[in-house]
Amino acid sequence: QVQLVESGGGLVQPGGSLRLSCVASGFTLDDYAIGWFRQAPGKEREGVGCISHSDSSGYYADSVKGRFTISRDNSKNTVYLQMNSLEPEDTAVYYCATALYISWSPTDYIYWGRGTQVTVSS
Repeated sequence: QVQLVESGGGLVQPGGSLRLSCVASGFTLDDYAIGWFRQAPGKEREGVGCISHSDSSGYYADSVKGRFTISRDNSKNTVYLQMNSLEPEDTAVYYCATALYISWSPTDYIYWGRGTQVTVSS
């Protein structure tokens, strides 16, 4: 029924790029704000960035600002996280999620994907 499915993760060298995809089913993705979160081993889940349902401008964590960009393709019911200039510190499981409004708090998000692993290593 209601699902978010991430894909596009993998192993990449420092300085490389990845584009993560998050496909929604069972609901219309553009009715919601979109957040990307990540969680590294031994660390709590942190917000990466988020965009509203009404436009593509958004907010990003300082650690990824200027390197990561969230976008959406409403025709495909899909949201993307473009990651450039990747660093080893970006290694984590990345999750997409939806909320009624932009928020940095995971508790405000209604639907979650199961995550996709991103590993940045030489």
